[in-house]
Amino acid sequence: MERSSHRAEGETSGRHEERHVRSGEVMRDVVMGLTDGLTVPFALAAGLSSTSPSLVVTAGLAEIAAGAIAMGLGGYLAAKSDSDHYDREKKREEFEVKTLPEDEADEVMQILGSFGLQELESRALVNALRKRPNDWVDFMMRFELGLEKPDPGRAMRSGLTIATSYTIGGLVPLLPYMLVKDMHTALMVSMVVTLFALLLFGYIKGVINGTRAILSAFHTTTIGALASGAAFAIAKYIQGN
Repeated sequence: MERSSHRAEGETSGRHEERHVRSGEVMRDVVMGLTDGLTVPFALAAGLSSTSPSLVVTAGLAEIAAGAIAMGLGGYLAAKSDSDHYDREKKREEFEVKTLPEDEADEVMQILGSFGLQELESRALVNALRKRPNDWVDFMMRFELGLEKPDPGRAMRSGLTIATSYTIGGLVPLLPYMLVKDMHTALMVSMVVTLFALLLFGYIKGVINGTRAILSAFHTTTIGALASGAAFAIAKYIQGN
C-alpha cells in the first residue's frame, strides 16, 4: 500500500499541466480601448496646448466621453454581429444535417481525412455523430466553418471593457493639464506620462499573453508614439491654416 501511495503521489506531481491564455478577447478589447484612449486625447490636448488649460481639459473630457461611447458601441455591435452570424450558420447546419445527411457525412469524412485518419477510422466517427445530431452540428460548426460558440454576454462585456479602457487611457495624458498651470510644462509632462503608460501597458500585455514582455512594451510604445505624433502634427497643421 505504501509503494502504491508513493507511486500515486509521483504520478500526481509529474502530471503535465497545460497553461493557455484564455483571456484573448478581453485583452484585445483592453488593448483597443486603452491605446486609443492614450493617443487620441493626447494629440487633441497637445494640439490645443497654445490655448488655456481650461479649454484643453474641457475639450479633452468631451472627446473622452464621445470616444468611449463610440468605441464601446462599436465593440458591442461587432460582438453582437459575431453572435448573430454564429446563430445563422448553426440554423443552416441543423437544416443540412436533417435534410442532407449523406452530403454532411461526406464532408465529415473529408475533414477527418485532412487530419490523417483512414477511411475505416473516419467511418466509425461519422456513424457515432449520426446518432448525436446536436454534436454533429457542433462538429461542423467548429471544424467545417471554424466558428466557436460565442459567450452570450460577450457583446455587452466587450462594449463596457472598451469604453472603460478608453476612459482610463484618455485621462492619463489629460491629468497634467488639470494639475499644472504652465501649458508648456503640462505638455511635456503629458508626453512623458503617456509614453510611460504605453511602455507599462505593453509590458503588462506581454506578461499576460506569455510573450516577450520587453519586446511587447517596445512595440506598443513605438506604435502609440507614432500614432500620437501623426495626430499631433495633423492638429497643428490644421490649426496653422
